Amino acid sequence: MSETLLDVKGLNCPLPVLRANKVLRGMAAGERLRVLATDRAAVSDFQAFCRETGHALVAWSEDGGVLSFVIRKREEKPE
Repeated sequence: MSETLLDVKGLNCPLPVLRANKVLRGMAAGERLRVLATDRAAVSDFQAFCRETGHALVAWSEDGGVLSFVIRKREEKPE
């Protein structure tokens, strides 16, 4: 499965979530987005973002001060 990478290291809240949302809008349902961030607030921001939008926060981790989030785009709702 393909995975798109978004590097938002050095950006502070709310920019990481806003940039991720913009990228997710252009992706197909089920595709994955990996976001790299350094803002500690991104942990709660991405949890809330996924809960509110229906995207799945598949995993998140931290390595050397860099946070990594894997988000799976939600299935589109039929009209």
